[in-house]
Amino acid sequence: MIDWFEYIKGFYETGRWTKKQVYDVVAVGRITPEQYEEITGEPYDPNTPPSEGPSEATDGSTGAE
Repeated sequence: MIDWFEYIKGFYETGRWTKKQVYDVVAVGRITPEQYEEITGEPYDPNTPPSEGPSEATDGSTGAE
């Protein structure tokens, strides 16, 4: 069984997922609002999705060398 919290947290921390992507998986039940806050450091507000910008964890590289 997949540990969605660890999977999503890893993607966010390495800059492969945005806050918006993490936000969207709360709506489908993969993680809880509390886990969203733990991953992003921001409270989950179901009425205000975050912008599409990258997570703060990214270094700005594209990965294409």
